[in-house]
Amino acid sequence: MATLQTIRSKGPLLVIVIGLALFAFIAGDAWKILQPHQGKQEVGEVNGKTLSAQDYQQMVDELSEVIKMTNNLSSLNEDQLNNIKDQVWDNYVTNELLANEAKKLGLKVTDAELQSIIDEGTNQLLMQTPFRNPQTGAFDKDMLKKFLVDYANLDASKMPAQYVEYYQKMYSFWKFVEKTLRQTTLAQKYQNLIAKSLISNPVQAEDNFNGRNDQTDLLLAGVPYSSISDSTITVTNDDLKKLYDTRKESFKQLVETRDIKFIDVHVVPSDADRQEVQKEVTEYSNQLATVNSDFPTFVRSTGSSVSYSDVPVGKTVLPSDVAARLDSTAINEVYGPYYNQADDSYNAFKIVAKTTAPDSIQFRQIQVYADTEAKTTTLADSIYNALKSGADFAEIAKKYGQTGESTWVNAMSWEGANLDNENAKFINTLISQPVNELANVKLGQGNLILQVMDKKAMKDKYKVAIVKRPVEFSKETYSNAYNKFSQFVAQNTTLENMEKNAEEAGYTITPRTNLRSSEHYVGGVKSTREALKWIFDAKPGEVSPLYECGENDHLLVVALEAVNPKGYASLNQVADMLRPEVIRDKKAAKIMDQMKGFTSLDQVKGMQNAVSDSVKHVTFSAPAYVSVTRGSEPAVSAYASKTEVNKVSGPIKGFSGVYMIQPYSKEKGAETFDVKKEEESVKAMAPRYAQQCLFELQLKNNVEDKRYLFF
Repeated sequence: MATLQTIRSKGPLLVIVIGLALFAFIAGDAWKILQPHQGKQEVGEVNGKTLSAQDYQQMVDELSEVIKMTNNLSSLNEDQLNNIKDQVWDNYVTNELLANEAKKLGLKVTDAELQSIIDEGTNQLLMQTPFRNPQTGAFDKDMLKKFLVDYANLDASKMPAQYVEYYQKMYSFWKFVEKTLRQTTLAQKYQNLIAKSLISNPVQAEDNFNGRNDQTDLLLAGVPYSSISDSTITVTNDDLKKLYDTRKESFKQLVETRDIKFIDVHVVPSDADRQEVQKEVTEYSNQLATVNSDFPTFVRSTGSSVSYSDVPVGKTVLPSDVAARLDSTAINEVYGPYYNQADDSYNAFKIVAKTTAPDSIQFRQIQVYADTEAKTTTLADSIYNALKSGADFAEIAKKYGQTGESTWVNAMSWEGANLDNENAKFINTLISQPVNELANVKLGQGNLILQVMDKKAMKDKYKVAIVKRPVEFSKETYSNAYNKFSQFVAQNTTLENMEKNAEEAGYTITPRTNLRSSEHYVGGVKSTREALKWIFDAKPGEVSPLYECGENDHLLVVALEAVNPKGYASLNQVADMLRPEVIRDKKAAKIMDQMKGFTSLDQVKGMQNAVSDSVKHVTFSAPAYVSVTRGSEPAVSAYASKTEVNKVSGPIKGFSGVYMIQPYSKEKGAETFDVKKEEESVKAMAPRYAQQCLFELQLKNNVEDKRYLFF
């Protein structure tokens, strides 16, 4: 029955954190109805291999169920849905790239290796599965084997539908874990191969150690770049082009992007809308004073954003503004109406009941089903009477294909949930049932024989009827905003006209560069998929139609400014990023020219706007922090390691200024050189280099993401 599944889904058996190791990232859940686009069914391509929309949907559905199970969720919001779409795509691309490289390198994961990992049971993924020893918490391969045997011998015709569903979900879950283990192990092999290739020799190991352990104390003098006004520096196109050519490799773009400009109109409530909501909540608060039964129906009729729970809940579950006022409100007293600024709402509430209830309950149960309702009742009464007469609970449970084992449930699993009458009845029975007493509860088409074994953490709990009405705009307000903006869009069909007339009409144009098709929102506004599809199908200079989006509270129009092809970003695209660096380089050249021939720090200190400082414990492996210029300076660290004590370096071009340094002390840290430790330190860098390898693989292999056409 639904009740059992609700409790099962909240139980500790399903608590697990899935990690896809090196190349995967935890995400939420997602799905929308698949819509074919112009007859095409391919959502992407990796190195010539296409991924169909159907296969992509299947992978998303699979991970969706895992995420919901492992996070005790019955549904997922839009952001979680979008996250899982990206999770699936990223994993697919990574696994395809790795599989191709692994084949070339002869790397693979055999069935025997996978079984060995399961038998060993120490893999972190296994340690977090439901198949754990209750006493030690360690993975128990025998529990897994028993489950797999039970599943193989499962006779669905003789088991309650909810048990069959539970076993099927758990089996799908295990197959996902098994597949993830194989993918993760292959990724780890690839990572280890990279790690081994990074290990050099004892000379390099010692050099790495010295770079971290050798420390220098030094005096420093310099001139900060901030002392020279940017307006005095001339930056030419040739200057930008020269730096661009030097840095070009860092401007690679994996995918084609778009530059857009858009107007987003957020529709908000008018003063008249606010007054109307306040008036309605005032009327409801007067009615609430006379309501003494059927609170769910009344609260639902008010349009409250908080439904009534017929199960007592703790303060933390209630809205914070309501919880803060509970202690000053008596039972059956109506508090309100009042305005809550935090969520922009008008409110009233009535405390229906207050009780002391447990946060944790241990219970066991036997589900009773028969061909007819009458037979079910007779059988349930028979089982109940047998147990009352001293029959063994576990033995009777086994007779009807159940374990009869006790389970702990926590109030967090039902408090705040939207419970139907059946589930509310079940929870209230658990809360009110005395410890060790038996109960025969009719739920739906069956019965439950319940026995509460223990209760813990008794706390004050409340039943509260809450009328919470967020202030929302009316149809008239929305219609006025729509008509005004629609007229503006119709009269300004070019980007030039939009930019010319937007301010006068009261609208703001927002630019956005390098928009990717893999992004889910335009301008951070939800439900803008149609606008995104338009952007990647439009030509530069075109203006989109008006889109109604967000949570039905946004109006959007987009103009396509430019298409940025895959490959290298153009000079124009990165000019604004390069300009400050060119200015800094020219300032550095100017300062260094003034320092030419200097042999002492006093000469530097004599320069206009000069600063001086002392810096201690400078090592080659970490940037020196120069407090007088408030900047980290790797170049100072490098020069410090090579400049002799009491010698003065030449001018050093840094990030925040030009410096000269004079070491006055060099010493070694307390750390002792250990070749093995240094090699492990190098190996620890492998994940970063492996990630870089994946980036390079994406550059070399054709990776095309067309999901925006479908999802």
